[in-house]
Amino acid sequence: MNMHQNLLNEPPETRLADHPEAREALAAADDPTPVAGRFPEYSAAWARLAELALADGQPVTAYAYARTGYHRGLDQLRRSGWKGHGPIPWEHEPNQGFLRALHALGQASAEIGDTEEAERCATFLRESSAEADKALNG
Repeated sequence: MNMHQNLLNEPPETRLADHPEAREALAAADDPTPVAGRFPEYSAAWARLAELALADGQPVTAYAYARTGYHRGLDQLRRSGWKGHGPIPWEHEPNQGFLRALHALGQASAEIGDTEEAERCATFLRESSAEADKALNG
């Protein structure tokens, strides 16, 4: 008998592939803009741009950056076998860019008055990773 078999038929965790070159470029960059331009598929660069725009009081710009990171992350999740639901663990570092972009999208949506989108993003974040929700929302 397999003691680790999922008897609840829940979807498996989705773990995105690491992108060491993009990760290292972002870690070394003062400005994430060139990193997003060089690695447009790298959600963490878009998430960082969105976070900086939010901190600078630019919610529309943040929304655009976050939406880009969110959609690039969704593409990667689907290629990794994600079926539209299921855990996306925060503790797996390559997932953090997508989860941060999702969080920033929710924050930017709230700031521009798109309450429905802000609530959808908050729910999606909580359902995907309780750890991400706690880390990003305190």
